[in-house]
Amino acid sequence: MEGNTQMILSAIIFVTAYALIIWDKLDRTVVALAGAALMLLLKILSQETAFMEIDYNTLGLLISMMVIVMITKRTGVFEYLAVRTVKIAQGEPVKVMILLSIITGVLSALLDNVTTILLILPVTLSVTEDLKVPPIPFIIAEIFASNVGGTATLIGDPPNIMIGSAVGLSFIEFIKNLSVIAVPILLLTSYLMVLIFRKKLVTTEEAKRKVLRMNENECIKDSRLLVKCLIALGITILGFIFHGLLHFESATIAITGAVLLLLISGLETEDVFHEVEWKTIFFFAGLFIMVGGIKETGIINLLAVSVIDLTQGDLLLTTMVVLWVAAIASAFIDNIPFVATMIPLIKDMGALTGMNLTPVWWALALGACLGGNGTVIGASANVIATGMSEEAGYKITFIHYFKYAFPVMILTIVISTGYMYVRYLM
Repeated sequence: MEGNTQMILSAIIFVTAYALIIWDKLDRTVVALAGAALMLLLKILSQETAFMEIDYNTLGLLISMMVIVMITKRTGVFEYLAVRTVKIAQGEPVKVMILLSIITGVLSALLDNVTTILLILPVTLSVTEDLKVPPIPFIIAEIFASNVGGTATLIGDPPNIMIGSAVGLSFIEFIKNLSVIAVPILLLTSYLMVLIFRKKLVTTEEAKRKVLRMNENECIKDSRLLVKCLIALGITILGFIFHGLLHFESATIAITGAVLLLLISGLETEDVFHEVEWKTIFFFAGLFIMVGGIKETGIINLLAVSVIDLTQGDLLLTTMVVLWVAAIASAFIDNIPFVATMIPLIKDMGALTGMNLTPVWWALALGACLGGNGTVIGASANVIATGMSEEAGYKITFIHYFKYAFPVMILTIVISTGYMYVRYLM
């Protein structure tokens, strides 16, 4: 009976916190931390278990990349890239959005989507300011592109890293199986975002002429610091590409890059740390603990087991149900803890039924990565982007993001359903 009570209490806390985040009248970081505190006070989780539920690899990666970006920002390189991007796009906001979306998608596949958002957002804010267009449509398009691009490779999105590590899938296998669908989805969704926001993608001829006359080389404020930043960033990126071979977590690579840059930059550590988005970091911590609470009481497990019971070992049905449940759940629950719960359950299902799990793993990866686009808290990249946007004075509410992104996310899952059926199940 006590177990049922704890399950009900954890569900009430989670749903209430989620409703308050959607309502958007209270600070979402305070809501997440309050929900986490209630999970502890009602003994749904012990403090030790709660801290274990926090994904320190994700937080370490985020903080370290924020440090690298904040130092790099001081060089003026983001303003340089902004002017170059606008010049290549001839000052047309539509072309700028498409260009930034595709760049975001490609970088998210080669680095990871969180790092890419941290690098691309300052450029975007600078571009939109120069062109005098609202930045929010660009940011929403880039969030989408980062998650779609991150779907393509092993290192692009945390769920892929987790699945690849647990199952032993290689970098090349991810490219062969997921990039072939991620690339067309990236191109399609970039075009759809332009269609959705086309009325807002308007600038004046005066603003275009002003930007096109700018000398991008004058944007660089500190060339010596820029060289140091590029060295540290280059080492970090190489580390991300080879971290599987090196047997290091991505956070270890990022921390090393951040510490190296702090050492060689000559800047005051306190000044740099002051610029880190701590509000976003603590929002993540609260969210991880809350999800840990519903995981501890068996709610996520119940959901996953229900999926397995429903399919009765049928490969086609199992694959499709995993794809859609992963997509919907990952939109409303951070995709990292959801995937962490699904991996052992799918493994057990394979052991019991003898089913060929290959299509199921790709369905889980597609559903979790693309489904993360559904809401502002569906994936790490979304939270970081909306946090940075709010810090710059442009708040993206839950509902505002949801009404644009969720329908497009559902379309990507419909396309993925067709791909999975044709590629693996015909």
